[in-house]
Parts: sequence; structure tokens; C-alpha cells
Amino acid sequence: MKTKIRLKKRILKNLGCRVRMFRIEKGLSQEALAFQIGVDRTYIGAIEQGARSPSIYCLFILANALDTSLSNLLDITID
Repeated sequence: MKTKIRLKKRILKNLGCRVRMFRIEKGLSQEALAFQIGVDRTYIGAIEQGARSPSIYCLFILANALDTSLSNLLDITID
């Protein structure tokens, strides 16, 4: 069970890093991105920190707002 929890944490942390990378490349603040997709800024921060597990719908909206594909946003590696 602990292995599953650790894996989930690593996946969410890596996803958050990718969201942050794309957001910064696009020159958006967390607040601007949150406004664009209709969520609170703290939600974007929590995703970037790996503290929240966004729905597939939220990931799709994020990918579109960041001008990337969903598959590109989810192209994460687990160390």
C-alpha cells in the first residue's frame, strides 16, 4: 500500500512540474492561468506542488490553456 501512495505522490509531483514548466514558458502567472480556466489560483498552486489530483477534464482544459496537447502535458517520467 505504501508503494502505491509513493507512486501517486511522484506522479502528481512530476505532473505539477510539467504544468509549472508550460505555464512559465507561456509567461502566465498562476493567477492568470487560474482565471483563464475558471478555477482559484490556490488550485493551480496545489496542482503544481503535487498536492491535488486534477480530473481528466481539468487536465484537458489546462492543456488547452497552455497551448499543448493533453498527451504532451501527461508525458511524465517516474524516477
